[in-house]
Amino acid sequence: MSDTPECPKCKSPYAYEDRGLLNCPECGHEWSKDTPAAGDEGEVARDANGAELKDGDTVVVIKDLKVKGSSSVVKVGTKVKGIRLVGGDHDIDCKIPGIGPMGLKSQFVRKVTD
Repeated sequence: MSDTPECPKCKSPYAYEDRGLLNCPECGHEWSKDTPAAGDEGEVARDANGAELKDGDTVVVIKDLKVKGSSSVVKVGTKVKGIRLVGGDHDIDCKIPGIGPMGLKSQFVRKVTD
């Protein structure tokens, strides 16, 4: 019997391990054994100042960030609305104005308080 956990995204029992990551052949999701999925109890995403982040928050980028595979740069001060928290190294999914969908690390953003 396999000790591989089911996919946290689609709950498929067919996940397999490859080069230290777990992979789901049905939905293509990749995750680490060490990284709990977003929404697990005890896991809290925090911004650069330590403020707790939640789905739908608005954040500001605090450092110029190069976009992988492109010559574009996300400039410091870029406001990102409606973030979505996910598990993994890049724990924020969002749409950057003028660039498109992107994953960000919470350590490079600051929560905007109204």
